[in-house]
Amino acid sequence: MPLQPRKAIGEVHPYIPGKPIEEVKRELGITEEIVKLASNENPIGTSQMAIEAMQKEIPRMYLYPDNECFYLKKKLAEHLGVLPSNIMVCNGSVEAMLLATLTYLNPKDVFIAGEQSFAMAKISAKLMGGSFKAVPETNYKHDLDAIRNTIDKQTKIIYVDNPCNPLGTKLCRKEIAEFVNSIPDGILIIMDEAYYEFVKDDDFPHSIDFIKQGKNILILRTFSKIYGLAGLRIGYGISTENIIATINKTRLPFSVNRVAQIAALAALEDNEHIRKTLEVNEEGKNYLMAEFDKMGIFHIPTCTNFISIKTTSQGQELFSALQKKGIIIRPLANYGIPDFVRITIGTMEQNKHFIETLKQILQK
Repeated sequence: MPLQPRKAIGEVHPYIPGKPIEEVKRELGITEEIVKLASNENPIGTSQMAIEAMQKEIPRMYLYPDNECFYLKKKLAEHLGVLPSNIMVCNGSVEAMLLATLTYLNPKDVFIAGEQSFAMAKISAKLMGGSFKAVPETNYKHDLDAIRNTIDKQTKIIYVDNPCNPLGTKLCRKEIAEFVNSIPDGILIIMDEAYYEFVKDDDFPHSIDFIKQGKNILILRTFSKIYGLAGLRIGYGISTENIIATINKTRLPFSVNRVAQIAALAALEDNEHIRKTLEVNEEGKNYLMAEFDKMGIFHIPTCTNFISIKTTSQGQELFSALQKKGIIIRPLANYGIPDFVRITIGTMEQNKHFIETLKQILQK
């Protein structure tokens, strides 16, 4: 009899990331520059301060990293107004979500998330043999009332990405507060705020306040987006001291490499890079939304660094047509909305090239 994996593994459909530039060039034989607008990476690149810090650290790569991420947790604690013991630094914020699920979700326990939530939520639940319940969105936003009404005695984890990936919409302070305060004590809320820094609305939740109130909430944030460190895989979770200490029992030693820690410390200080990123993003967002309006293309209002649009047929068809032209976007069939695609907001040069190419394809 062949070797059999755990039964739960058979129910897992692996996360399919956006294709890297190198793979597209190789597959299609493209020699010119590829424009990648698929993975919500920072179009202006990595913080120069982070680059310089990494270059200085390279000769010390024979040393193991600081397993406790002491200096980065100290700096983050000052930045966030919490204690270092409220923070866990991870190999991308997805590691924190996976470890939280490993820590708290028993087989048959229920994990609830929005139907269009980030795909790793469902994968994490299924890996642990949990029951995943997807709640449909309303008007392209998470329906918190419907999520609350789905809770039963088996519910253990609720995942809310705010802003939502891939929809780009957000939930306001009042509705999040009412939701968090209504959840029974024995349930962990994972609040994924990967795109937190892009939100300009004053009504966005101060979710860290819930931690100070002792709520069972784990907030996820990342250095991949605004800080431009996606290739280093570094993110963090913020929660109560008890929850952080409990989840940390499941961490692999040295999961956050030395260069990533050094780069993140420097990136936190690079206010000019953050300012420039937000400026480029706002200009590009306004341009793309205006162009979509002129073209009669429905787009979901966004508060992030990406925009999801509705296509006239299957999103996969537009994805393939653009890829042949050297532009990579993200089809959303795996999120249950096959007629939508997600476009990362790039530099103005990239945005204009994308719109010109899109017009050519749609005119055929």
